[in-house]
Amino acid sequence: MRMWLSLSSPTAVLAVLSPVLAIGASQIPPRPDVVPAPHNAGREIPLSPPRDKDRYCHVDQGSQVDRDDAPHILDALQECNNGGTVVFDKSYLIGSPLDLTFLQHVDLVITGEIAFDDSDVYYWQNNSFKYTFQNQSAFWKIGGEDVNIYGDLSLEEGKSVIDGKGEAYWQAVQTDTALLRPMLFALDGMKGATMSNLRMRNPPNWFNIIANSSDIMISNMDLRAESLNGTKIANSDGWDTYRSDGVVIQDSYIQNTDDCVSFKPNSTNVVIQNLECIGSHGISIGSIGQYPNETDIIENLYIYNISMTNASDFARIKVWPGIETNFQTHLAGGGGSGYVRNVTYDLLHSINNDRALTITQCYGQSNETLCNEFPANLTIEDVTMKNIYGTTSAKLDPEAGTLVCSAPDRCNDIRVENITVTVPSGQPPVYECTNMDNSLLELTCVTESSGD
Repeated sequence: MRMWLSLSSPTAVLAVLSPVLAIGASQIPPRPDVVPAPHNAGREIPLSPPRDKDRYCHVDQGSQVDRDDAPHILDALQECNNGGTVVFDKSYLIGSPLDLTFLQHVDLVITGEIAFDDSDVYYWQNNSFKYTFQNQSAFWKIGGEDVNIYGDLSLEEGKSVIDGKGEAYWQAVQTDTALLRPMLFALDGMKGATMSNLRMRNPPNWFNIIANSSDIMISNMDLRAESLNGTKIANSDGWDTYRSDGVVIQDSYIQNTDDCVSFKPNSTNVVIQNLECIGSHGISIGSIGQYPNETDIIENLYIYNISMTNASDFARIKVWPGIETNFQTHLAGGGGSGYVRNVTYDLLHSINNDRALTITQCYGQSNETLCNEFPANLTIEDVTMKNIYGTTSAKLDPEAGTLVCSAPDRCNDIRVENITVTVPSGQPPVYECTNMDNSLLELTCVTESSGD
């Protein structure tokens, strides 16, 4: 395994900068000094100069209950772009899409609340920003260069928060599975940005996508998807990286019902470290290989010091088969090419997860015969999963994971080292292993899975 990551100083991520001297800025928290630690993505985050001391734009709040504060937000960002600081210190309701991909050298300070109007979920289906990839959409897009977005987690719940009001969408999708639900936050076309010390609540779909971006630093975030009345929460990925390079996500808490973090196609040089994930589908590579005639590359990932509780999977790689098939409404795929290369999962604490380790090249397809007939076109190589401890759930006991490649030449140099995960029955844990080099796996392999 090539070690491409470098260690950085474990300085406090909330170090206070010089006091703000501008009039009216006394209640504005200083920009956090967000530092990747202990690992970085192979290079330093670009330096972000201090903002002008006398340029503060406080976003106006509308006076009506059914207001749309999007125009006020746009005005403030245009006024303080290129060197200023935009302050969100009230309660804002966004009722129309916002294209904020013009930002340059600006800070966004969120000490109040930003929420999205949920009175008509079909309005957002028709008016959100669309992504061809997996039929995703977004309320707003934030892009540009040298942008810092932050809040203050010492404030009470309801402050420093971005709220998607997802309950209305989760209810609607129960009877209309074709409903397009927006993602809560899209960093798109961003070069050099930090996002830290914020709460995110109840996204209609994924919490975050980092798309077409580079040199992104995310730290000290609190993400929670919670239904008030038992409604099934749909999706709610914590972060998805897509066509992005040089990303660090660290020191955060995620409670959701889908991937805690997911590396989508063409994610390179990414570090995920010091996360606590509850109720998710794991730290997942993929799904990839979904679209025929497209090449997906996942390369140079380091996933370090993660706690995962009550999840379906933990360390996970999911690849579509070599032929296109239907999976769900708005989601079909298979037949794409590419590779996963140079990936390390290190120091993982598993607490009651169904599987500690998962590799599949039959994602989205229950017909294993078809997957064997049409092996994945995408290869997996140079992957290490090490220093993994804790427990799995009783669901698949005594099986603790599956490592299944669709053909002998699709996986190479897959290593599992120092794994001490236990199963509830106290039996020795076993793992389904197919088309793997078992000599590189420090675990007990069986040829057939005991569960689904």
